[in-house]
Amino acid sequence: MKPKYQVIIEDIKSKILSGDYTVGEQIPTEFTLQEKYNVSRHTVRKAILELSNEGYLRSEKGSGTYVSNQFRSKSNGSSTKKTIGVITTYISDYIFPSIIRGIEGRLNEDSYSLLLASTNNDVEQEKKALEMMLSYGVDGLIVEPTKSNLYNPNIAYYLSFKEQDVPFIMINAYYEELDVPYLCLDDVQSSYIATQELISKGHTQIGLIAKTDDLQGKYRMKGYIKALGEARLRLQPDHVFSYNTETKQDLSTKLKEFLNKNKNELTAIVCYNDEVGLEVANVCRQLDIPIPDKLSIIGQDNSYIAKNANIKLTTLTHPQEQMGRDAADWIIKKLQGKKDLPNETTYQPVLVEGETVKDIR
Repeated sequence: MKPKYQVIIEDIKSKILSGDYTVGEQIPTEFTLQEKYNVSRHTVRKAILELSNEGYLRSEKGSGTYVSNQFRSKSNGSSTKKTIGVITTYISDYIFPSIIRGIEGRLNEDSYSLLLASTNNDVEQEKKALEMMLSYGVDGLIVEPTKSNLYNPNIAYYLSFKEQDVPFIMINAYYEELDVPYLCLDDVQSSYIATQELISKGHTQIGLIAKTDDLQGKYRMKGYIKALGEARLRLQPDHVFSYNTETKQDLSTKLKEFLNKNKNELTAIVCYNDEVGLEVANVCRQLDIPIPDKLSIIGQDNSYIAKNANIKLTTLTHPQEQMGRDAADWIIKKLQGKKDLPNETTYQPVLVEGETVKDIR
């Protein structure tokens, strides 16, 4: 359990970094803080002293305590080298190492340093990452949004970056509540092409594995529905399996139930991504469902795990390293004062044929 003074420190820091308390604004009196946190005067003073030492607050005798801006100059004022913050949902798995490699390669060309954080697709961890970036005083920010299909409680932090004229760009998705530049794969088109490919091979009973808390999942479902509609195939709710970040740990068990229930109907499945596609293949082996003879599957993203799997997964491309490089290039050009930079960049997916789709015409 954290000491009470530490709870006060973290709460006041959050309010300063998110813009609830602005530079020059007076914070509540010691007595008010005592009542709010149900602590002694000594505990409040200890918290204020530490925040003052870190440059977040300044006290004026006989007047009160005010928000200072010294913490920003302390964090990066000693170096002329610019630092770009990068926040991704994950760091070490799936397509993220390639994206980070692209970012790092471009930043190195102009001698920018990189400050990296991940959220594990958790909004509380995203909050901590944003507070760290604001506290450090990064010159620019590249963000992969957390749970981008849901309301995000950290919007105020992004507005703080805007107010401070710190440029930022989003990759893979964006928050629809914010008007921000972004680089994204055309996720609607990705699932649309996948579904069309299966339809062209004679499949009419096509399922979908969808992730519901990320914007990519929403758009990939849209592409699936669009392709079915154009082919005049009925969308069957029982053929759609959905999951989110929290339920992902039970994915294998739930997929077994889904495939057992639909094994006599479905002939093909469009998967949210390659990771899910390979999990479907693994479950099919356990259930003695041969791929692609009894079930065709298509992944998405052309990830390294698909390239190195023991089955050659049919999938669709994702720009990965190029996206990272383009994001870093956008930030650098913005900091150099370049105008007329694109607010939206959309990459087009291309089908990569594998051995997991059967022509049943």
